[in-house]
Amino acid sequence: MSLCLVKPFIHPSFHEVLKHMSFGDRLSFLAVHTIDKLNLWHRLPVLLGLLYLQARRTLHEKYNLIMVGERDNTPFNPDQYPYRTSNGEYNNPESVKEGSQLTFFGRNMPPMDQKDELMSPDPVMVAAKFLARRTFKDTGKQFNVIAASWIQFMIHDWIDHLEDTQQVELVAPPEIASECPLKSFKFFKTKEVPTNAQGIKSGHLNIRTPWWDASAIYGSDSNKSSKVRSFVDGKLKIGDNNLLRHMHNGIALSGDIRNSWAGVSVLQALFVKEHNAVCDALKSEYPKLTDDELYHYARLVTSAVIAKIHTIDWTVELLKTDTMNAGMHANWYGLLGKRFKSIFGHVGGTALGGLVGLDKPNNHGVPYSLTEDFTSVYRMHSLLPDTLTLRNINANPGPNKSPAILEDIKMEELIGIKGEESLASIGFERQLVSMGHQASGALELWNYPLFFRDLVAQNVDGTPRPDHVDLAALEVYRDRERNVPRYNQFRRGMLMIPISKWEDLTDDKEAIETLREVYGDDVEKLDLIVGLMAEKKIKGFAISETAFFIFIIMASRRLEADRFFTSYFNEKTYTKKGFAWVNNTESLRDVITRHFPEITTKWLNSTSAFSVWDSPPNSFNFIPLLLRIP
Repeated sequence: MSLCLVKPFIHPSFHEVLKHMSFGDRLSFLAVHTIDKLNLWHRLPVLLGLLYLQARRTLHEKYNLIMVGERDNTPFNPDQYPYRTSNGEYNNPESVKEGSQLTFFGRNMPPMDQKDELMSPDPVMVAAKFLARRTFKDTGKQFNVIAASWIQFMIHDWIDHLEDTQQVELVAPPEIASECPLKSFKFFKTKEVPTNAQGIKSGHLNIRTPWWDASAIYGSDSNKSSKVRSFVDGKLKIGDNNLLRHMHNGIALSGDIRNSWAGVSVLQALFVKEHNAVCDALKSEYPKLTDDELYHYARLVTSAVIAKIHTIDWTVELLKTDTMNAGMHANWYGLLGKRFKSIFGHVGGTALGGLVGLDKPNNHGVPYSLTEDFTSVYRMHSLLPDTLTLRNINANPGPNKSPAILEDIKMEELIGIKGEESLASIGFERQLVSMGHQASGALELWNYPLFFRDLVAQNVDGTPRPDHVDLAALEVYRDRERNVPRYNQFRRGMLMIPISKWEDLTDDKEAIETLREVYGDDVEKLDLIVGLMAEKKIKGFAISETAFFIFIIMASRRLEADRFFTSYFNEKTYTKKGFAWVNNTESLRDVITRHFPEITTKWLNSTSAFSVWDSPPNSFNFIPLLLRIP
């Protein structure tokens, strides 16, 4: 395709990119770009919307996966490692180290050097002007506090940056100091590590395992994994009160407890119970299995259950449209659906058969990792409210299974060691039901919880640090420090049309005035987190479209690059009983019902446990999902 013919139809930002595309990719990009200019894809019939998303994902797989660091080419026999290892090694048969702890974060686009722009504009100023919560804005019935806790539960599985020993101090500018809980605060820099490779010369190391391996409950190294195991029948340690056990200093005993709170602790405890229930089922079916064998099989099963829930339950509620419902189920089951796949197995490619159960893992030629850009779009602290409304679960339910309100408890009382003490008093059932019946915060401007602006940060082992931090300002700084492109360049990097004026970003007049006050008319200076919160949202989406397009590639990559979701996703690896366990679990509601049937029977009215629990169940629609029109 001649570039001269298509240039008039293509935004100037992409003329250079087109030069490096194949003929087929140019055609695909032209189609995607045209639909983008019309802001049309989410208004298309479901099947056409899925075709658009497939075309966009294919482009991202070719142009938005960038390796950081040297490639490890040490092969191994995967049959000798038919289980997940503690530190993530031995997953890709062609590379022992790929996806393991302390490997580099990758990139979805080239880094944008901001060493000279770290303080422009001042991060504390940005936090005060755009992020700090004024009044709580929620997501209505769409998303609840369990859903907010769930994504932190996933982050504790996937990503955390290695820190330097050198500290940085941020000081609130005098003109906004009165609006800041902390007039100054110190924190550790992200450690910059030479890559010893061509291309990107330095990067940052992930101290968690980026695989979907449930390391939030198992840990990311052998030491943590050993601490949480009972070494009896493959089981993990758990308290007598359905909550996590605690160490002598009051810190919860789980795979990853850094910067945690009671909401995450409850989910960790729930999935410890899930792991132990799998162990019981496997031991009953296969009594000769050893403690180690039971543990490894149960970890595979529990990890897959978590990944499946995130894919076809949590994400479906986050992106509440028919197109995304179909798309996320297609990621797991394929367009042919669960019934077909259960009978005939994986048939066809990724579209018809799904990403799960492929003949072999596919990393698209780039070693698997999660990315700096992925980290940045998961800055979702605004999902949390300022207080948790505790409910009375000892009385009869009200309308739509709603429990009566008892009291509000400040979120500060639910964080860290203090949070574990509060949770012990509240109890598992009351905490879960209360979170289920409370709406999460909205990912919008001026909705960042104030308690996060004076937060006791924690070390990796969960112990508190002496220096409090303003997390809102810190997040602005972190994106700059890690050379993640600012909002407009980020959009270009994701093949999205950049904004040319503030009115392209938002219709909110006050937001536009404040954007001009802080950034002038230079849209290129706009910080990523501010842009993501300000961006006009697609109807039904709790996140911005810009963040969503990172999800398209990375959510798929977590499944298709992992042999335990592809070539080793079978009865031989998981056992027949374990494989059926995964296939028969469709939602978080299923897991809660398995362990606490009285909770779902008495208190859960909604279809999904991630929606506010007193909302009505999904209504029947006689039109097949793939044939619907938004």
